[in-house]
Amino acid sequence: MQDNNNTIAGWVLFAGIVALGGTLATGIAFKSERPEKMGYPIEGVVEEGGAGAAEAEQPIEFYLASADVAKGAEVFKKCQACHNVEQGGANGLGPNLYHVVGEPVGKGRGFAWSDALAGHGGTWDWKTLGEWLANPKKFAPGTKMTFAGLSNPQDRANVIAYLNSNSPAPLPLPAAPAATAAGAAPDKAAAEADDVGAQKAENEPVLTEQEAQKGGMANVRGEGAPKVSAPGTTATPAEKK
Repeated sequence: MQDNNNTIAGWVLFAGIVALGGTLATGIAFKSERPEKMGYPIEGVVEEGGAGAAEAEQPIEFYLASADVAKGAEVFKKCQACHNVEQGGANGLGPNLYHVVGEPVGKGRGFAWSDALAGHGGTWDWKTLGEWLANPKKFAPGTKMTFAGLSNPQDRANVIAYLNSNSPAPLPLPAAPAATAAGAAPDKAAAEADDVGAQKAENEPVLTEQEAQKGGMANVRGEGAPKVSAPGTTATPAEKK
């Protein structure tokens, strides 16, 4: 009887050793490490501090100046599950967007607007549409719009141009702003240089003719200063310079 108990205990011990060894081997083979970047990307959402955020965006008018209606129609396919742009078309999950440019935000069209948009105010102009398409939930917190937005500003401009084209009288697209971020620095430097020059001119000593004759100019500017002609004399070309 004792031999049987020893045999059972031996098998139990052996099974425990095998289980422990298997656990260690599994841990080595499938070692888990924390990923460098948690989560996963979602299309249409801009990551904070990402490469796209390194360069500041230009105003939407900058991108509208080179907007492509055909490309906007392609991007708009992402919106067709909820919207259409047909004249007289019915509303879907979202409102019909025919002739939307210039219309009031969150008003009319026989659509049940969310309180967030109905109380927003303003019109769907270039700037408003650009902000809305970039991030609907930021533009109108509480909106029923579930689309995350378009992270590419040129895509947004192309969609706006496409929406504008679906109108009985499309508006002319705006020209690019005259002063962009890239061209602002040289202009600022030139202005500062002009200010320095003006200040320097103001600080130049002004001497009377009598002081100049007494050597006042030489004392102020040094012995190499230009000479001033005495009364009644004619200055030479060298002196005029």
